[in-house]
Amino acid sequence: MDKADFVWVSVSTALVLLMVVPGLALFYGGLVRAKNVLSVLAQVLSVFCLAIILWFAYGYSLAFTEGNAFIGGFSRVLFSGMAQLDTMSFEMAGSIPEMAFASFQATFAGITCALIVGGFAERARFGAVLLFTALWLTFAYLPIAHMVWAPGGWLFERGALDFAGGTVVHINAGIAGLVGAYYIGKRLGYRQEAMPPHSLPLTMVGASLLWMGWFGFNAGSALGANETAALAFFNTLLATAAAVLAWIAVEWIGKGRPSLLGGVSGAVAGLVGITPAAGLVGPGGALIIGAVTGAACVWGVNGLKRLLRADDALDVFGIHGVGGIVGAMLTGLFNAQALGGPGLASMSEVPYQLWIQLEGILITIVWCGIVSWLAYIVADKVCGLRVSMDAERQGLDVHEHGETAYQR
Repeated sequence: MDKADFVWVSVSTALVLLMVVPGLALFYGGLVRAKNVLSVLAQVLSVFCLAIILWFAYGYSLAFTEGNAFIGGFSRVLFSGMAQLDTMSFEMAGSIPEMAFASFQATFAGITCALIVGGFAERARFGAVLLFTALWLTFAYLPIAHMVWAPGGWLFERGALDFAGGTVVHINAGIAGLVGAYYIGKRLGYRQEAMPPHSLPLTMVGASLLWMGWFGFNAGSALGANETAALAFFNTLLATAAAVLAWIAVEWIGKGRPSLLGGVSGAVAGLVGITPAAGLVGPGGALIIGAVTGAACVWGVNGLKRLLRADDALDVFGIHGVGGIVGAMLTGLFNAQALGGPGLASMSEVPYQLWIQLEGILITIVWCGIVSWLAYIVADKVCGLRVSMDAERQGLDVHEHGETAYQR
């Protein structure tokens, strides 16, 4: 074991936790109406915790142990054998204990499930959300994680590049959120009455914590205190800054004024875009990826959203889905050494790598789309997915949790 690597990955695990609680919770909480803020906070917190428990029970084993091309085995169910000092090494963990690797990956599973909440925010029953999460983690996240990241996985063996979760986390969550928005239907009054964010300062604080935590998310994926972590760290800083300015510029040109909401949305878009590329491209590529992703996601949450006619309340697909797709494809391009990356030796290899990237995107979209739809059906039949019209008008804070965020 390398002690420096162990410490860095442990800190990175804590930073990813910071991304979710409080980062993502506050980011989402500020975007919804005041009558629903506690429901979103409760869903993000509880979904994350449920995912951690399921990861310990069987998720880690199915995602990362030896199995077949699509799913792992059961050798690490309940972290079997991982507490014995003579079994703490693991091929994928490199110079850190397997327990540290499994802990780090647990937070990835948790935040992916929590991201989906934004797609159906302000109208879903708490119990149904938890049941959906258990089904989706089991049948969507674990197979995709195994296929992309585990030796022997289908896309891993094909050579798909995904440094920290462009397909596994962001496209996966984006598709699940979009399917949920379609399945559960539009909020009452959608497009007929104003539904502005109730607290942009909360959203700004949440986005700032997301950016802070994302250094653990991306640079921690190097699984060591090494040169790759340094590259991923700076690329995360640079791409996000480029995306903020790109979003603001597009918004300024198109609407005549820049907005804080646009700036923080650009930050998240840039973080999403650089995730699959963080340790696989040079700083020049990161700058371009950030700028392109920021601009693309403006269209994702405006033009594309209108075309899809889905009430994706917090733009899970418009930012995470679109940003993940753009980032995954550009990773295949800027990984080339001729474009400043550390990977492909010749530009002649780029077209094939782009095809592999596209293959990974399409497999994720199709598999996640089918599993998500089925999981929503089961959750709806068992728990009733959508709250009543009266409850929706009253707000989920009072109806679902018996609490209010603000005293009048």
